[in-house]
Amino acid sequence: MKRLLRSLWDEPPPASSPVPIRWDAVLLAVLAAAVLLEGLLRPELPWRAATVVVGLAVLPTLLWRRTRPLLAVVVAFGVTGLASPVIGAEPRLASMVYLLLLPYGLFRWGSGRAIVVGTGVLVAKVGSGLLLDLSPGDAAGGLAVLVATAATGAAVRYRANARARELAQVTLVERERLARDLHDTVAHHVSAMVIRAQAGIAVAATAPDAAVDALRVIEAEASRTLAEMRSIVRVLRSDDAAERMPAPRAADLARLAADPASGPPVDVRFVGNLDELPPPIDSAIYRLGQESITNARRHARHATRIEVRVVADADTVSLRVSDDGDPGSSRAPGYGILGMIERADLLGGRCAAGPAPGRGWTVDVVLPRTAA
Repeated sequence: MKRLLRSLWDEPPPASSPVPIRWDAVLLAVLAAAVLLEGLLRPELPWRAATVVVGLAVLPTLLWRRTRPLLAVVVAFGVTGLASPVIGAEPRLASMVYLLLLPYGLFRWGSGRAIVVGTGVLVAKVGSGLLLDLSPGDAAGGLAVLVATAATGAAVRYRANARARELAQVTLVERERLARDLHDTVAHHVSAMVIRAQAGIAVAATAPDAAVDALRVIEAEASRTLAEMRSIVRVLRSDDAAERMPAPRAADLARLAADPASGPPVDVRFVGNLDELPPPIDSAIYRLGQESITNARRHARHATRIEVRVVADADTVSLRVSDDGDPGSSRAPGYGILGMIERADLLGGRCAAGPAPGRGWTVDVVLPRTAA
């Protein structure tokens, strides 16, 4: 219980969306007119002039209900509480129902400390009215109305916080997806440039023509990378729809076998029908295969081959990428492998990567054909 009270006390105020001040000015004008009209049209109203003055005096506190909700509650209910002994009764203007906006604002926009202190002020106000001229039934009814109003404010506050958490989660998911797509596209071209540059440096002294060829390949890869980066930045900086391009498919893995990047040859084979794969599965198989081939070319030392096998049956699609190189010393998985595992998991499948028995490195992926 102590921990619960401490968490309530430390609760920060939520971020409130500002409302144009002109609407508050219109609200105050309408309510002021209602108070004046009621004061004029109710001849049986006790202490009419004083009651109308009190109703108008506390009206400006509505302007503070979002920015200073505790101050608004203290001033409004403090003034009405002090006025009650002076006029001999509680102000009985029906138009003063607007005071319910203050406890609503307290629980909607106030901090935990403000809610605790403001609740004490509201309870004290009901208690003073009970001692002055309210019957127990009227006091209980007023307290019930205050509780319902405060509960409404707390419920709206909770819904707004839940919505903010949903937006934060969506932002996080989009950020992760953007990072994964950047790695799958731009990083692939950069890796090809690095490999080609290393090859050009190695042969520059003995085969200048080969070094020039490597520079041409690097230029082409750099141009594609720059175009993709500009496209991504344009999408991030604009609300316009992104340019639509056909999503890569599993069958496009065959193009990677003819990739100009230096490295061991890539043998791609397909088994089964790949024509009716769901688009997310089709694209994921290509991205996973592309990342696996890039990793093999970069990290598999002394490799002489890279084998890619895609097998589709009635229920699943399997991808295996293996090489015969030296995987090197054991190390923690990088962002590429983590992204592959995450992508497969999101589609209801699995991805495993590790040293193969004997020699080489193997990536095994299994995805269900029915994944959404």
